[in-house]
Amino acid sequence: MIHEARIEKGLTQEELAIRSGTTKSYISRIENNVKEVRFSTLQKIVELGLGGKLELAI
Repeated sequence: MIHEARIEKGLTQEELAIRSGTTKSYISRIENNVKEVRFSTLQKIVELGLGGKLELAI
């Protein structure tokens, strides 16, 4: 989902990484399901990097 949202916003992995305070390789690993992502990091990627809102429902 992050990959699709990133492409839709016209961002490169590098641009998304800079906006969200992480690295290009970390974004790549998340997009390719190689790395588990912490909720706090996912929130930064979605909100700061992609300009969206992350909600958690239980």
